[in-house]
Amino acid sequence: MTSYLVLEDGTVYEGEPFGYDADAYGEVVFSTGMSGYQESLTDPSYRGQILVMTFPIIGNYGISEEFFQSSGIHCRALVVREYTDCPSYSYGGRTIDGFLKEYGVPGISGIDTRDLVVRIRERGTLKGALIHDPESIQDTVSRLSTMPTPSESDLVSEVTCPKMMRIDNGKAHTVGLLDCGMKANILDSLSEYFNVMVFPYDTPSDIIQESGVHGLLVSNGPGDPSHPNIMKGPVRTVSDLSAVMPIMGICLGNQITALAFGGSTYKMKFGHRGCNQPVSYEGKVYITSQNHGFAVDEHSLDGTGLIADQFNINDRSVEGMRHRDLPIFTAQYHPEANPGPQDTSFLFKRLYLAVEEVKR
Repeated sequence: MTSYLVLEDGTVYEGEPFGYDADAYGEVVFSTGMSGYQESLTDPSYRGQILVMTFPIIGNYGISEEFFQSSGIHCRALVVREYTDCPSYSYGGRTIDGFLKEYGVPGISGIDTRDLVVRIRERGTLKGALIHDPESIQDTVSRLSTMPTPSESDLVSEVTCPKMMRIDNGKAHTVGLLDCGMKANILDSLSEYFNVMVFPYDTPSDIIQESGVHGLLVSNGPGDPSHPNIMKGPVRTVSDLSAVMPIMGICLGNQITALAFGGSTYKMKFGHRGCNQPVSYEGKVYITSQNHGFAVDEHSLDGTGLIADQFNINDRSVEGMRHRDLPIFTAQYHPEANPGPQDTSFLFKRLYLAVEEVKR
């Protein structure tokens, strides 16, 4: 059998199908991690995207429940150079092929992912489709040219929790977690220090304040942070709560915080995705896990009270901010890792110390 990855610029890659038997449309992005394919597939921030793994062999250590970052797969399709159907039994022996089938996600293998990644880096993120009928290639190119990008939709509404929930960890303080598509390890990392109240992304600020939480973390998530529903939802919420409690933002939460104070964001050429991105912070360089296609405009922070204090070594994009006067700070990367290094996990303790200081 043969399947085709079709890009909006008319490029076609021919390969072999695996996973679920279906066509898929989305935004084609790549991740540079040498491991962590399962965590990436289950990361809600990949909602609406066709994920390309740059590491040439995927699936070799199988699938394990312990690595899930959500309840299922969120990307629309998976693209690999090669996958293995005979993984190590160290993690249970489940195959990547079976994993994709279980969640209704198609895959394509046997294509030159190096060439594909070079094309994306040169031309920027491209819309694409994974199809099986060669007769429909030209129609697919035409459809892609007029199809809106997935980020134009309110993708966060598709991945947020349906209702509030409380996790009691026997801790002295309780913080809120505004769920814009959180990874499971964010909740786990917060739970080391706090009891946690998880709120849907569109929860108004008064409900969060009335719940009695002592601080707020705004999570990662998919899509454009300046989408109208994000602006009138979490952006407004962060603005309302900014003078009331300590706030920490991760990934999309970093962008939401910037917008809440009057800053702006922009779409990057091809984004940062992987677990090897270097970040300069307080005189040190940390290796971080990242998954984002939008970034904060540093110059837009002038006069907002926010200071960009972390930068990507490769392109100097903003990787984090702090407020001049308020206990508010953010990270564009993922300090909770999964996948990737845990070099910056100390940021969760920083939130704890900020809550402690306010509670005294």
